[in-house]
Amino acid sequence: MKDSAPLTMKDIAREFGISVATVSRALKDSPRISAERRAAIQQYAKEHNFTPNMIAESLRFSRVQPLKVIGVIIPEFTHFYFMSVLAGIEEEAAARGYRVMVAQSDERYEREVKICQSFNENKVCGVIVSQAKDTRKYNHFQQLLDNGVPLVFYDRICTGINASRVVVDDYMGAFNAVSYLIETGCRRIAYYGAPMNLEIAKNRFNGYKDALLKHGLKFDPSLTFICDNRTDAETITPEVLKAEKRPTGFFAVNDDTAIGILYTAKRLGFKVPEDISICGFTNGQRAVACDPMLTTVEQRGKRVGEEAASILMDQVEGHIDPNKVVKRVIRTRLIVRGTTR
Repeated sequence: MKDSAPLTMKDIAREFGISVATVSRALKDSPRISAERRAAIQQYAKEHNFTPNMIAESLRFSRVQPLKVIGVIIPEFTHFYFMSVLAGIEEEAAARGYRVMVAQSDERYEREVKICQSFNENKVCGVIVSQAKDTRKYNHFQQLLDNGVPLVFYDRICTGINASRVVVDDYMGAFNAVSYLIETGCRRIAYYGAPMNLEIAKNRFNGYKDALLKHGLKFDPSLTFICDNRTDAETITPEVLKAEKRPTGFFAVNDDTAIGILYTAKRLGFKVPEDISICGFTNGQRAVACDPMLTTVEQRGKRVGEEAASILMDQVEGHIDPNKVVKRVIRTRLIVRGTTR
């Protein structure tokens, strides 16, 4: 173990070849552990300056709950989906007497690491997180788990960490949306997606490809673009629409990107949906504020937040084994509006 890394109960358990639960009992002087074993574990912890997360421990093993604070990491506050998830978390938490401490990663790995460290120092009883776009190392998440802090991912999950997660059915959402575009006459459908290190990006991309294949259309790599925001969509779409074989439909990974396509198409003189069909993914407020209103996949962010908070609190309170990984998938639905035929 590196000197810079704080000692965790998992480290102690590994040292003695015992379970984390046994370490926890020994540190609490439980008579269920032999006096000799207790003394050895306590001495080892003392020598290595072990500091337990007492709040998480007291909440997990006691009906008396003196302080109940959940840490929540949001990639960006300006995104409607993340705000709707937060609304669901706060509503569910308040109903069960918890407070919420919220921080924005601003889509930056370094900031995300510091937030996790801050949450650990502030002894939150659990953390709910959607990882930043550029996060590719996950030690900061594992450190929380090693310190006995329950962790629940939402939306952007980390497959390298054995933690609970709540996601929408990204694959079927994309599959159904692209199928609808095909069934309403589109034969060349461009895909604007997020970086492929994100699990949601892979799932939506696979849904797009499989919908093409199911309907007898060949996948064309030249119609796929890494583009997941309005600014980039307005930058690349003019060239896409000037191509000799231009797309007749667009599927975008979120509503803002889809609206960037819509704005650019209209500015260049294309009629929507007569010339081009466009579908997004979110169903935020902006989807009904554009002209024509946007066809999109509804993500049901509030429901995602409620489920994530419920899982976390159940783990903290001992209703769910904190070592059990709970996976829940929220169904999407296609909302058809004016940008498709």
